[in-house]
Amino acid sequence: MSTLSRPQLTAYYEQYKTNEVIFNKEILEVTGLVAKQVCLKCMGKLWPCVIYSSSLQTVKILIRTQSGIIQSLQEANNGASIRFCFREHEGEDPVTFFVAVRAMGYVPYSGAKDMAMFTLQFVQQAPDYLIGVLGRILDTAANTRSTSKRRGERIIITNKNQRKIGIASKESSVSIQGVPRQCILRDLSFYGAKIIIMGIAKYLDDRDVVLHIDFEEPHESYFLKGKFIHAETVEGRKDLVAMGISFYDDLIPMKYKIRINNYITRVRATDRIDQSEGADQNDQETFLSPEHVQDIET
Repeated sequence: MSTLSRPQLTAYYEQYKTNEVIFNKEILEVTGLVAKQVCLKCMGKLWPCVIYSSSLQTVKILIRTQSGIIQSLQEANNGASIRFCFREHEGEDPVTFFVAVRAMGYVPYSGAKDMAMFTLQFVQQAPDYLIGVLGRILDTAANTRSTSKRRGERIIITNKNQRKIGIASKESSVSIQGVPRQCILRDLSFYGAKIIIMGIAKYLDDRDVVLHIDFEEPHESYFLKGKFIHAETVEGRKDLVAMGISFYDDLIPMKYKIRINNYITRVRATDRIDQSEGADQNDQETFLSPEHVQDIET
């Protein structure tokens, strides 16, 4: 996870401290939580548990009641600590830390006699790492809601923005109803993209597509499913067309949304997203260079 500034961590905490993140399968993948290493520590003993959800002030865990945890919490005056464990990249050592908590109560989970959901309140402010992990997710969710102005904000893929967002190359590929074609990325947003491709607009409009995008640091590949929704001409090239893509909302990976949100929230603070009229001259000249056109044609 890239380092966040103190002002950004403070902003995340103040804005989202009571918002919960439910640890479903996708969130487990996005956060890199090592579930088998999570446990509750009380009276010097470790109890395996499962994180159901967490905010920046409380965490809800599932734990077996017949394990003796209730008695231990009573003896400890409800004091304990929970161990979080996150793995950022495969092959690297995980990030592990304990957070002091106080048990606020528990309820049976889904009618199970030997399983309960405990609500634990953090004794102090959450560690920076946890604020960063949950803050990114919560901020991304807030900015991708239909009422958010940032939902439709588009990132023009200039040479400068390509490096900042971490896209491996403007040259990419799109599968149109199962047939792969070369293309050039022109812009990206949370829920769509615009590409330049060879073809005739009326034969492409409303077709189902899968756009392939490679990111770096870390390397990740995304296959974004959607459909062509509108077309624009490419000046001086009758054989090329700029096609807008609308991604299918429920199929967009959370990791992709976080990539876009990271760029908008962090880069915009010091350098506004380049608009087409504000892109530097080199970006304008190289956008449809002979090399790019050749990539599409081949």
